[in-house]
Amino acid sequence: QVGHTQRVELVPGRAHAVRTLSLKPLLFEIPDFLTEEECKLIVHLAKLKGLQKSQILPTEDYEEAMEMIEISQMDIFNLLDHNQDGQLQLKEVLTHTRLGNGRWMTPENIREMYTAVKADPDGNGVLSLEEFKQLNIRDFHKYMGSQKAKMSDLVRNSQHTWLYQGEGAHQVMRAIRQRVMRLTRLPPEIVEHSEPLQVVRYDQGGHYHAHMDSGPVFPETACSHTKLVANESAPFETSCRYVTVLFYLNNVTGGGETVFPIADNRTYEEMSLIQNDIDLRDTRKNCDKGNLRVKPQQGTAVFWYNYLSDGEGWVGELDDFALHGGCLVTQGTKWIANNWINVDPNRRRQQQFQQEMER
Repeated sequence: QVGHTQRVELVPGRAHAVRTLSLKPLLFEIPDFLTEEECKLIVHLAKLKGLQKSQILPTEDYEEAMEMIEISQMDIFNLLDHNQDGQLQLKEVLTHTRLGNGRWMTPENIREMYTAVKADPDGNGVLSLEEFKQLNIRDFHKYMGSQKAKMSDLVRNSQHTWLYQGEGAHQVMRAIRQRVMRLTRLPPEIVEHSEPLQVVRYDQGGHYHAHMDSGPVFPETACSHTKLVANESAPFETSCRYVTVLFYLNNVTGGGETVFPIADNRTYEEMSLIQNDIDLRDTRKNCDKGNLRVKPQQGTAVFWYNYLSDGEGWVGELDDFALHGGCLVTQGTKWIANNWINVDPNRRRQQQFQQEMER
């Protein structure tokens, strides 16, 4: 249950406390998972390697890119009309974050856009099918392409790099990987063939709006880590991140919490994330309204499952409650690292991948 603490030996001769923070998603906190020296070393290695912007500003080619997509106006309407009532509410448009070309869209943005392209003549914030048909989609693309975005307008505003943890890596990087194996109790071959360690720096004003670390599972979706071995072509590709282990590498002066907006909610409904112009996914404005916030404490790790079980000892559906984000850093700098454990929900593909990797 929530609040339950168990002692686990993650380092020989030393018991760590593992505390349950929520059940939906299954989420744990482990204080002092890393030592202060380990935290400082990871930051040092990341600086040596060099960090790059996690998301670049939208390009000017947006208009052209959108023209290439062959999709009818009617299809776009049906895609956006979540409840299929023949009307587009603001929140239905907002849940499709991809429309923003990397920008985070707010209710105000949508209203400004409607005004600019004369999409909503009666100004009620709702588009009927008739109003939508009158709209020249090209005008919409032109408007989006003409909007100058700042870093703070993007879905995420941070810098990151990747650090190798495989054979021959720095002994501390190897030791952390071993500790993650003991914590997650996952087979070594799965952990060893997962992504490298991602190190992220958020400066003052940095954020990451609420998102999922992994993509949904459809039969036509390939996992990034197994797709080459599976040798199957798939229209969609996603990072299949079964588990996230997030480490806080410093104490943050102000803000920078990790928020789980709907942790342990009784039910999940995508549309209820946005109520009366309050978007729970917005970590610059509404972190205080999320159900669960974890304060960054140097050396603490939090770990959670992004998928449910399929009931047969394998990965099942995506857990919608694992939605999380990085709250606005109001003062100072925030350093974190992520270890993602990759597992393909398709058991056969995962086994094939492991056999190839063991060769």
